[in-house]
Amino acid sequence: MSALRARLRGGARRLGGIVGYPLQALHEEVAFVSYHFHWPREEVLALEHAERRRWVEEISALHQRMNDETGRGGPINMGMP
Repeated sequence: MSALRARLRGGARRLGGIVGYPLQALHEEVAFVSYHFHWPREEVLALEHAERRRWVEEISALHQRMNDETGRGGPINMGMP
């Protein structure tokens, strides 16, 4: 029996990670980053979750600073509670 098959039969150990991510949140993040950076959808989807969230936070921070400087309405914020 192969080593992989033996591990699966014996119960592979999970090392963590995201089990699932809300599809609506994923769509919002991809649209937000794609729109602001003009990156193709496939490229944004290929980012690791943490990196994609980081870009969302950076774009939101840029909006916040621009709004603070111009005195315009509230920021576009994709941050999760």
